[in-house]
Amino acid sequence: MGVEVTLDENTMNPYLMVSEDGRSVRWTEQRQNLTDTQEPFDEYPCVLGKGLPAEMRWGCYWEVEVGNKKSWELGVARDSVCRKGQLGFSPGAGFWVLSLWDGKLMALSDPETPLDTNILTRVGICIDYEEKKVSFYNTDDGSDIYTFEEKIDRSVRPFFSPGNNDNIPLCIIQFSRK
Repeated sequence: MGVEVTLDENTMNPYLMVSEDGRSVRWTEQRQNLTDTQEPFDEYPCVLGKGLPAEMRWGCYWEVEVGNKKSWELGVARDSVCRKGQLGFSPGAGFWVLSLWDGKLMALSDPETPLDTNILTRVGICIDYEEKKVSFYNTDDGSDIYTFEEKIDRSVRPFFSPGNNDNIPLCIIQFSRK
């Protein structure tokens, strides 16, 4: 089932810019002013999505347009992940993430898993609450990319990092899926 995902500006790094509709994020050279009530990622260019709807009984699915970006991280993270200082993006730290860096796609498992896949322009992310896993898909050709089976639960939220080496946004695609 498709789900409407929007970004939670209270969690964004001050060098990120979220679109007015809350569905895209990009790196900016200009530091944003944050309020004292925000709980941002302070060192890494990351942002969490808002909480997923509780009525999603079996799970949920969304897609992210990555275009021709050279680096990004996408996935899910526990709401309670550490957002301060050096972070370790692994399931043990509460992150289930794919990473593209310098043309190399990796699942940030423990240890990291190199992935051999075609160039991605759009990534599908599916949370299966019954199986307690999160899966990633290449929506261009429908192929599976990777599945984390580390027993995720309903405390996860969408996770995004557009990287800090270009001004190209990551865009969340909204749609219905049968």
